[in-house]
Amino acid sequence: MAIEILMPALSPTMTEGKIARWLKKEGDTVSNGDVLAEIETDKATMEIEAIEDGIFGRILVPEGTEGVAVNTPIAIMVEEGEAIPASAAPSSTSAATAPTQAGAVTPPSVTTNAPVPPAAVSQAVHPVNRIVASPLARRIAAVKNVDLSTVKGTGPNGRIVKRDVESATTQPAATPKPGTQAGTPLPTGASRTVPHSTMRKVIARRLSESKATIPHFYVSMDVELDALMALRSQLNALSHDEGQDAFKLSVNDMLIKAAALALKQVPEVNASFTEDAMILHEDANISVAVSLDDGLITPIVRAADRKSLKQISQEAKSLVSRARAGKLKPEEFQGGTFSISNMGMFGVKEFAAIVNPPQAAILAIAAGKRQPVVSGDEIKIATVMTVTLSVDHRAVDGAMAARWLSAFRNIVQAPLALVL
Repeated sequence: MAIEILMPALSPTMTEGKIARWLKKEGDTVSNGDVLAEIETDKATMEIEAIEDGIFGRILVPEGTEGVAVNTPIAIMVEEGEAIPASAAPSSTSAATAPTQAGAVTPPSVTTNAPVPPAAVSQAVHPVNRIVASPLARRIAAVKNVDLSTVKGTGPNGRIVKRDVESATTQPAATPKPGTQAGTPLPTGASRTVPHSTMRKVIARRLSESKATIPHFYVSMDVELDALMALRSQLNALSHDEGQDAFKLSVNDMLIKAAALALKQVPEVNASFTEDAMILHEDANISVAVSLDDGLITPIVRAADRKSLKQISQEAKSLVSRARAGKLKPEEFQGGTFSISNMGMFGVKEFAAIVNPPQAAILAIAAGKRQPVVSGDEIKIATVMTVTLSVDHRAVDGAMAARWLSAFRNIVQAPLALVL
C-alpha cells in the first residue's frame, strides 16, 4: 500500500521547511530508520527517517524547494512490486508557496484522487539541471553571488561543499530586469538580493510579534567584574594543574551560573505569562544566544543553578559547537525559561535585547571596561560592564526586575557563591 511521506513538524514553531537534500533516489530500497532527507527548519538542518520498510517510489518536492508547509506530501513510499500510484496529494508547488499566517497551525493535508498532470509529475520527479550542494554551500553562494552551476563539487558524488564555493570566483551581481520583481528595480551595481533563509523568516516573525504584543521595559545596572575575573583565573589555573581533565572557564560560563542563582533568589522573574495564569518555573533553564551565519539560536543550559561551573562550561561549549554545525536536537533549544545575550566580545558598550516569548525576561551583557569608580570616599579603577534586563511587564513589575538585577550584581561582585 502506497504511503505518503509528509513534511514533519520538527519543532513547535515550525510551520514550513525547506527540502535541503534528498538522501534516497527513486527506486531505492528503504529500511526502517534509514535517513531519507535533510530538512532545513527555522532552527537547524535536521534529518527525517523512514518508519517502515519499502521502496522509495516518488519524490513530490525537489530538493532546494523552500516554504514547504508542514504536513504537505513530499514523497511516496510503496511496497516491493507495487506500482507507484498515478495520483498524489495537492500540488506541492502551491503548498510550498502559499503564505502561512504567523503562528497558525497548518491542518493535515487531505489526499485526493485527482490525477496530477503529467507535466507536473515530470517536473517534480525529474528536476531539470539539479545542482547538488550542501545547505551551507548554498548560503555562502548567495552571499558571495556565486553561480553554483559554474562550481565543480569535490564532496561525495560531486556534491558542492563549503570549500568549493569559498574558492570560486565571485560573479558580478546581476541587475534585475524591470518588471521581473515586485517593487522598484535595483540600481545597477548598488545592491543585490539575498533570499531569506527559513531561520531568518522565523526570526523576523517571532521578534516582530514579541515587540508588537509584549509591553517591554528595561532596567540597566553597572556591575564590577574584577572579583569574578580573579576567581576565574584561579579556577582555570587549578584546572590546568589537573592535567587531562582540564577545562577553561569563560566569563560567560560564570554569568550563566550567576543568572541562574539570581533566578532562585527572585523566582518571580523565572516566569511565563498566559492569559489565565502565571507559570512559575522551578528550574533555571538558561537560553544562551548563539550567533549563526544567517541568524541566531538559543541552546539551553538546563538547571544551571544545580550544575557546577565545570559542567556548565563543558555543556555550553558542546551546545555552541553543535548549534553552529546545525546539529542541535529540538529539546536542546526548546523550553528555556530565561535568556542571556552577550555581545561583550564585540566591545559593545550597552544594548537592550528583545524578550524571547514565552519567557518573561532576557539579560543583555555588554563589554567590561576599565574605568574609575567611586568606592566610599575613594576613587579606584575597576572593570565595569553594563547589563540591561529586558522584561515583559505583564509578568514582571519594575521593583521585581530591579531586585533580580541587584541579586545578579551581588553574586557577580562576590562570586564565591558560584562555587559553594
